[in-house]
Amino acid sequence: MMRRREFLSSSARYLGAGALGFAGSGWNRAIAAPLETAPAGAVVLNQVGYLPAPSKRASVNDRATSFVVRSSAGNEIVHRGTLSAPKADAASGDSLQTADFSALTTPGSYLLELDSGNQSLPFRIAGDIYRDALRLTMRSYYGQRCGCNVDLGGGYAHPACHPSAAYHASSGKSGVLHNHGGWHDAGDYGRYIVNSGISSGTLLWAWELYQRTLSKLSLQNPESGGKIPDFLAEVKWNLDWTLTLQDDDGGVWHKQTSLRFCAFIMPQDDILTSYVIGTGEPAYKGTCATADFAAVMAIAARCYGAYDSAYAKRCLAAARRAWNWCRRNPKILFHNPPDVSTGEYGDTGCGDEMLWAAAELWRTTGEAEYLKAFVTVAGKPESIVTTAPSWSDLSAMAYWTYALASRKDATGLQKAIRQATAKAAESLAANSNSNGYGNTLSESDYVWGSNGVAGNHSMLLFIAHHFHANNSFVEAALNNLHYLLGRNCFGISWVTQLGSRPFLHPHHRPSGADHLPDPWPGLLSGGPNAHPADPVAKALSPGPPMRMYVDDQGAYSVNEVAINWNAPLVFLLAAANSL
Repeated sequence: MMRRREFLSSSARYLGAGALGFAGSGWNRAIAAPLETAPAGAVVLNQVGYLPAPSKRASVNDRATSFVVRSSAGNEIVHRGTLSAPKADAASGDSLQTADFSALTTPGSYLLELDSGNQSLPFRIAGDIYRDALRLTMRSYYGQRCGCNVDLGGGYAHPACHPSAAYHASSGKSGVLHNHGGWHDAGDYGRYIVNSGISSGTLLWAWELYQRTLSKLSLQNPESGGKIPDFLAEVKWNLDWTLTLQDDDGGVWHKQTSLRFCAFIMPQDDILTSYVIGTGEPAYKGTCATADFAAVMAIAARCYGAYDSAYAKRCLAAARRAWNWCRRNPKILFHNPPDVSTGEYGDTGCGDEMLWAAAELWRTTGEAEYLKAFVTVAGKPESIVTTAPSWSDLSAMAYWTYALASRKDATGLQKAIRQATAKAAESLAANSNSNGYGNTLSESDYVWGSNGVAGNHSMLLFIAHHFHANNSFVEAALNNLHYLLGRNCFGISWVTQLGSRPFLHPHHRPSGADHLPDPWPGLLSGGPNAHPADPVAKALSPGPPMRMYVDDQGAYSVNEVAINWNAPLVFLLAAANSL
């Protein structure tokens, strides 16, 4: 689902959700012709590497018939294979062959060589091959923190920023709110409840499903060594800010941003007033944001109880108050006030958010009120359809948490949800098997944030595998990881500082303003977008959807980063590390 943004244009300035002002912005790249992304090599594969047991494939765009895999240490041949017949790949426009070296399971460092003489980038096989990738991508959230000193090492640091907020006229209040915390949403410094909701929810789900792996994760964040595991401590930083946007009546304001996006400067240099922004008319809070909040706080009540029972109780109480507010105000939608041009994250209805809130509260409490609300909206078992979640469509999260609950189900919905999820997973696995680069994306999935779509597809596949163990679901989920980390038509890793050829120019203010040679680590690019919406990407020649990408800081509709895209990647890596 495309991130919803508003554009304000003039001869000097373009503003989107994360877009920047050109004049006086401190931008380090001219907005002229877009920089062409360097062509891929003849062989592209996961630059980080592969687990020993699952399948291992590379995509080949070359006139070759066979290949060998050589060890990096002694250059000896450890595997021989024949390439598949060439096949047209619609998403990229390439004619591709596949090199399958799944039979190679011995840990080590290797490269793949074609009989044409062309070689791949080096790669590794190891049982812990994705351990560092998981740590890097999850630690990126520490880099996105607002309101505290941040220091990732290597110069990636900034002092505390945005220490307080003012109530915007649209909030129904006036004065100052002394709050801080949360994560900067994307390439901009705004914080948005709706996008924060799916991000925190996805990460907490990863904790619930893969706690054994994530409890061992050392993030070197300020809370490391405390009673709360590092993973949960990082998510708590965002939850604590979220709690400050709940009003006394239980409703939750939609976002906290400045009136417009600041220039490409470091966060501590952003002196624009940070406003708590509401709907502009009673009840001033929005239903979608408040229901998102209720769902996430209900999950938090489950996750934090073993480490901080008082905090867990606080989260559950906040979730209940938010739910009650939504019951009184079920259809209050948010639109940006006239003087606000930051990301809107608007929606046409909040039924899916309400469904998610009811399901999470029922799973946490077992109370009949929430069960009735869920069953009433979910409908009959035969009507259940599941698709990968997005910030604007959370019905899958609602269905899945209901089916994951250990409570007895007399409705038949749990079985129907499991079956519907398996059906969706089978379709994604079929896509993976037919696509030349192995991902699960259909041509229509190359939207704003398509790499996040691939991550959410993998989340669906692993949830389906949890319901009905199926190796093809695991393989398809991992194929998306291979795509994101190098097996794509550009031969790049779409995660900063990960792999041997990562992309370099994210639309991300700290990366553009810190004067360091490499961008901040662990951030996932939004990826190819068949309908680019910024001047840089729109200057690309029209082509197949996977080709609609350029590694340029100004190309915010293809190369911005966002917390909701990183979250399913963390989920995918947590699952991969748990196999």
